[in-house]
Amino acid sequence: MRDTVLRCDRCDSAITVDDLRCPICNLTSSVALGEDRPETAVEILRCSGCGAAMTYDVGRRAASCAFCGSVLELEQTKDPPEEARLLLPFTVDRDRASTALGNWLGSLGWFRPGDLTSGARLETMQPLRWVGWVFDARATVSWAADTDQDSHRSDWAPHAGQTELDYDDVVVPATRGLTREEIAHLLPSYDLGSAAAVADLVDLVDHATLERFDVPRSTARARLVKAVELVARRRLEERHLPGRRSRNLKTATVLRRLEARRFAFPVWVLAYRYKNRLYRTVLSGQDESCLKGEAPYSAFRIAAVLAGGAAGLIILLVLLGLLL
Repeated sequence: MRDTVLRCDRCDSAITVDDLRCPICNLTSSVALGEDRPETAVEILRCSGCGAAMTYDVGRRAASCAFCGSVLELEQTKDPPEEARLLLPFTVDRDRASTALGNWLGSLGWFRPGDLTSGARLETMQPLRWVGWVFDARATVSWAADTDQDSHRSDWAPHAGQTELDYDDVVVPATRGLTREEIAHLLPSYDLGSAAAVADLVDLVDHATLERFDVPRSTARARLVKAVELVARRRLEERHLPGRRSRNLKTATVLRRLEARRFAFPVWVLAYRYKNRLYRTVLSGQDESCLKGEAPYSAFRIAAVLAGGAAGLIILLVLLGLLL
């Protein structure tokens, strides 16, 4: 399901209702300037630790960040923020998430403490939805680079060209609550086809905290255009440049189409305690096998391996000395 799509008065490109400008020609949207659009002053709670923007939940008295537990500070902006329009449902419930954490702790290998599974105590388990854009686009990319094709006696030869690139369902995170590594690990687990409109989920019962978008609408387009350019460079380097090696790649991107939807992705954020220290783990709300987190190492086991390796090396040197 997609947002309502209108058309630009100048270039006839698609514009969603909340767009302030056309994503192609940058003309101010007549819908955004309509008399029926009230001036908006928005209050959000900004985490003083990780910077995540949260919605205050009166029923749960959520005065601390659900991602990292730091204090929330009131922030006010008159620029309308981006808001999630599509939600992915949770298919992993609380019991399955807790079981998945225990299984993961028991599978980390010999270098972890032997009593990690039995000694770890689950402290908190938060159902959250982090936010991001999912866009489709078409762009013409002009490029110039040095590659090893036709270089003859030199290492490099100059090349240039122009390529049409299409993008489908590219995710651009807008969260501060999760790290880049955590997001990269979680993304393959999500089924974008399972999304439902926020308006259709008024009676949502998972009680998940919904994160707000990190940037207002006035700067959202710049974030998306930058993402298109980064993906274009990566695709050029992987598929379209001649030769096997390249350097000094320069690109210029002209958008032909850009349609973005605002998604909220389900995740469990779990904190467990082992020997008076807290460790954080994130688990996909749609796949309990997709989990990334922190875990302690056993200094004793690591030292035992190093000592055994050193002893083995000494024995080997002694044997070699006797043979010589």
